[in-house]
Amino acid sequence: MKYWLFKSEPSTWSWDDQVAKGDSGEEWDGVRNYQARNFMREMSVGDRGFFYHSQKEKAVVGTVEIIAEAHPDSTTDDARWDCVDIKALTPAKTPVTLDDIKADERLGEMVLVKNSRLSVQPVTEAEWQVICEMAGIAP
Repeated sequence: MKYWLFKSEPSTWSWDDQVAKGDSGEEWDGVRNYQARNFMREMSVGDRGFFYHSQKEKAVVGTVEIIAEAHPDSTTDDARWDCVDIKALTPAKTPVTLDDIKADERLGEMVLVKNSRLSVQPVTEAEWQVICEMAGIAP
């Protein structure tokens, strides 16, 4: 299993929006960055991810599961862009902010710390464990 982080502006697509989709989940569409797209192409059904609110909150607010592997993004006719489908799993009991992540030396090499603008990014298993612990989520 691999681990990922999905960033979204809550005013565009929030954790509550994701939860409302239930088990049917939702396409993680609209990504127009080659590196983020390539990460989605590496994902497998069953992989897990953090749902991260960007903008003002800047925090991990829950976990998601990949429920469909990379396929054409339905929001464009441009064949270069793919997306995956995800469903909400568990809300964070305590949201883990970017400041919290930066303050923990165990997370100093995390992609979120090094390249906070990337909308889809990998998370190591060790980083997954640490953030789940911080969020009060069973890994």
